[in-house]
Amino acid sequence: MDSPETKKQIVVEMVEKFNDSKSVVITDYRGLNVAEVTELRSKLREAGVDYRVVKNTLLKIAAKEAGIAGTEEYFQGPTAVAFGLADAVSPAQILSKFAKDHKNLEIKGGILEGQVIGFEQVKALADLPPREVLLAQVASVFQAPIVGLVNVLQGPIRKLGYALEEVRKLKESQA
Repeated sequence: MDSPETKKQIVVEMVEKFNDSKSVVITDYRGLNVAEVTELRSKLREAGVDYRVVKNTLLKIAAKEAGIAGTEEYFQGPTAVAFGLADAVSPAQILSKFAKDHKNLEIKGGILEGQVIGFEQVKALADLPPREVLLAQVASVFQAPIVGLVNVLQGPIRKLGYALEEVRKLKESQA
């Protein structure tokens, strides 16, 4: 049993995690064996995601203290939470992919930017392309008008070049 001091310490730590995380994914890990949990933790750790098994009562208190309402239904049964400190998408992507291969892992819901989201929103978050792809898409949107402008500005120069070439051919044919 955890002492009251230990419980207070865990609650304080969880409040910090809730506040510092870009996203949190809440899972039911029941049925996963030790090797599967170790594999999952390893994948999450590589992505900078902190995965913790915490008592539901402590999670409920921490969520309330962090100002997050509506989590009570998710903190039932065996619960583990994945805190996405670096980015919001990684926990959802890794856990969704792992859940496809390991049917015993159930994604209950999550928290995105302080708002509680359901399973469907976590799945939608997992389906987002990686950050680098999104940045490339934004860059191409900004680049498109510039490329168009360059093509428009090159048009008269090209036409002048064609006209000069025709004049040269005409003079050669007259000579």
